[in-house]
Amino acid sequence: MTLREVVHAHIPVLYEDSTIRDAVDKMDIYQFPALVVVNSDHEPIAVITEGDVARAVTMKGSLTAIAKDPAHVYGSKDPRTARADTEVSDALHMMLNSGTTLLPVTDRDRLAGVVLRVDLMQAMLQDSGL
Repeated sequence: MTLREVVHAHIPVLYEDSTIRDAVDKMDIYQFPALVVVNSDHEPIAVITEGDVARAVTMKGSLTAIAKDPAHVYGSKDPRTARADTEVSDALHMMLNSGTTLLPVTDRDRLAGVVLRVDLMQAMLQDSGL
């Protein structure tokens, strides 16, 4: 089974000019704990998590102080990605080894969607018949 079969393809994304306010709004509306920031070619350039925002608030003193800042500044730059044809088990091991909870999935270097660790665990259990 490949990531193409389990990917969340219709996901909210952020752009290079998206702000922390935009990130918080989308995380709340879509109930997603992390978002991918893409460039104009729709290539992943960063991943920002709820934890990244919380750490930024702690460093800067308040959420309102960073609300208009670009979100990608506080995210993980050049995120690890996996191609859509990557095997689910390989992607899960990659995520476990790197400690990530969200993995951007690409097709021809463009963001095709994301998978969460739990998506991969669920897919592996279903695939094994358990």
